[in-house]
Amino acid sequence: MFTMNKMLSITSQNSPLFSVSNVDLNVSTQLISDKPEVCLEFVQGNPLFEISEVSVGQHFYWQLGDYQVHGQVLITSWIVFGIIALLSLSANRNLKSTPDGLQNLTEYITEFIRDLAKTQIGEEEYLTWVPFLGTIFLFIFVSNWSGALVPWRLLELPNGELAAPTNDINTTVSLALLTSIAYFYAGLRKKGLGYFKRYVEPAAFLLPINILEDFTKPLSLSFRLFGNILADELVVGVLITLVPLVVPIPLMLLGLFTSAIQALVFATLAGAYIGEALEGH
Repeated sequence: MFTMNKMLSITSQNSPLFSVSNVDLNVSTQLISDKPEVCLEFVQGNPLFEISEVSVGQHFYWQLGDYQVHGQVLITSWIVFGIIALLSLSANRNLKSTPDGLQNLTEYITEFIRDLAKTQIGEEEYLTWVPFLGTIFLFIFVSNWSGALVPWRLLELPNGELAAPTNDINTTVSLALLTSIAYFYAGLRKKGLGYFKRYVEPAAFLLPINILEDFTKPLSLSFRLFGNILADELVVGVLITLVPLVVPIPLMLLGLFTSAIQALVFATLAGAYIGEALEGH
């Protein structure tokens, strides 16, 4: 049974600033389960727990039933979706045989994504995955550019601040998990349960490494995108605060370039993983 005085002894050993003596706090897990309000009062009134509390950033929470969601991420995500939908509808409302204006732009983007999918997945299967890769690419691209071009921080919230959706680790992890689900679905749809033979190829002793690879793929996708976007916004924000004129402009332009590259890298890797699942080893 894990008692509260054990917790205090662990905390006091790691913190030389505090010592707990002559205090009988034998609060067991039975007390916690039977009388949670007593434990809550103890935690709230104890300076050790107040000091040990770690809060990374501030967020504007929305309560949806029993769950809390980051409201500022949903707001900016809906804005990004609205921008994409508005451009798509306005560009393709009156299609012409000889495209011009926004229609020319949307057709160029479509051809670009088709070529990317064909290169990574192959000519036989790529058309099925063009919508998925296109959605991933456009959402990340517009999100990244919105963080570089839109002054989100000028819009005040009751708590937290607005930023690009990809500036939140929850968004990038969600995109990475969607990619993982997509390539598992692609492999299972084509090969059935035979898809799992890839874990013991070319040798059975590689099973742990092949399993670990499927865990590292979403990790690398999510943290690469999140780290690059967060670092870019932090650097530009600090420079604008210190030197508000001229100096931040080249870095902002570089940020636009790296933001586009990150969208391309994510979509390319997603296509490569899907192609690998379809082809096997």
